Amino acid sequence: HVQLVESGGGLVQPGGSLRLSCAASGFTFSSFYMSWVHQAPGKEKEGVASIYTGDGGQYYHNKSLGRFTISRDKAKNTLYLTINNLKTEDTAVYYCATARVVTWDYGYTDWGQGTQVTIS
Repeated sequence: HVQLVESGGGLVQPGGSLRLSCAASGFTFSSFYMSWVHQAPGKEKEGVASIYTGDGGQYYHNKSLGRFTISRDKAKNTLYLTINNLKTEDTAVYYCATARVVTWDYGYTDWGQGTQVTIS
């Protein structure tokens, strides 16, 4: 079965950078979307960025443009999210998820357990 394991979260000062990782297993990267989704305290889950496993095409929520970079290492079956110039509003649980289409709020099929990012 598909397993997604996130890591890399923690407590970071504003202005810093962070790279989150998602180790994927149970499938080989083919034609679907690997995504990062965050959930801030008291808010709904919201997509941050997605990457198409077929051609590596990247898609960003308009709120994520400029500071967030999604990437992948096909050989390691690992997805990454780099966040630069961290802001307090980036505080959230960050999840790795899969989807058949680009989506920002629903339609995700597999989820990791999440990693907490706290900016303070």
